Amino acid sequence: MTERVYVVQPIPEPALDLLRSVAEVEVYPYSDRMITVDELSSVARRCDYIVAMHETMIPAEVVARDIRLKGIVVGGREVSDMIDVAACERAGVRLIPAAESGAAGSRRGNGKATADLALSLLLCLAYRVVEADRYCRGGNGYFQEMTMDLMGQGCTDKTVGVIGMGRVARELVPRLVALDMTVLYTKRTRLDADEEARLGLQWRDSLADMLPSCDYVVMLAGYNESTHKLMGAAEFAMMKPTAYFVNPGRGRLADEQALIEALQSGVIAGAGLEVFWSEPPVTRDPLIPAALRKLDNVVLTPHNGGATWDSRTRQMTGLAQGLVAHLKENQ
Repeated sequence: MTERVYVVQPIPEPALDLLRSVAEVEVYPYSDRMITVDELSSVARRCDYIVAMHETMIPAEVVARDIRLKGIVVGGREVSDMIDVAACERAGVRLIPAAESGAAGSRRGNGKATADLALSLLLCLAYRVVEADRYCRGGNGYFQEMTMDLMGQGCTDKTVGVIGMGRVARELVPRLVALDMTVLYTKRTRLDADEEARLGLQWRDSLADMLPSCDYVVMLAGYNESTHKLMGAAEFAMMKPTAYFVNPGRGRLADEQALIEALQSGVIAGAGLEVFWSEPPVTRDPLIPAALRKLDNVVLTPHNGGATWDSRTRQMTGLAQGLVAHLKENQ
């Protein structure tokens, strides 16, 4: 009997073609919402394998009934954040990893793509690109050349403070330095002097020591209990009123309500946000608050940092290769 594979959202064709070479493939048809628990439960009863994105939450109830499901192919972060591993074990559902070569390439590619997106958010704020686009689309098409209404602070000779210095931050720093920006950073453990010199970084031992100097602040700390709400009302108040906050890391690194109030009241000039408070694994359905969507001084992207064709194709091909290898081993 031909195996049936269900993919939880649209993915690049090369990965689908690889899956189709070994199985019947069905793809979730929507791109404006996450797959629901009821939909996943239906899939588990009629399909042999689920190919999940790393933000797909699969609770115990999906595998609690009589099911056809044999395995879930998943990559990305620690799977226990998103999938009830114990329930899968009880139901005999295997968790199948991405092919190692594909996973390694995906991690490198996603880091670079996320760094590029972080820089894009910063550039949009620096040059007021989104506001300029709205200006050009409004009215009857006429405009004032070199208008003062869209002046930005730019990048050259400005200071960026990076919170955290992990994989994405280390990709981002050379991009910032290339724009003639001064890059400060703070993290729990300071880098050695040689690495700081190689990257072109200046150390600050606390947020209080770094934030007042920054024209832009980029949040790239790892998320854990100690970094929950690392940026709150007090920290936003330390920033210049002309400064911008960029968060491509995790939504709960910042107090979202405090950020909204800082943006509404002019405590800071604006923000570029790729992540939000209400996202997996804390809540199933990611949500951007209406208050943020109404603000003109905010640039928003839907937690899509790896969204280049190359990066996403590598990621999903690695998952497809993992399933192909599993099926061949178990023929």
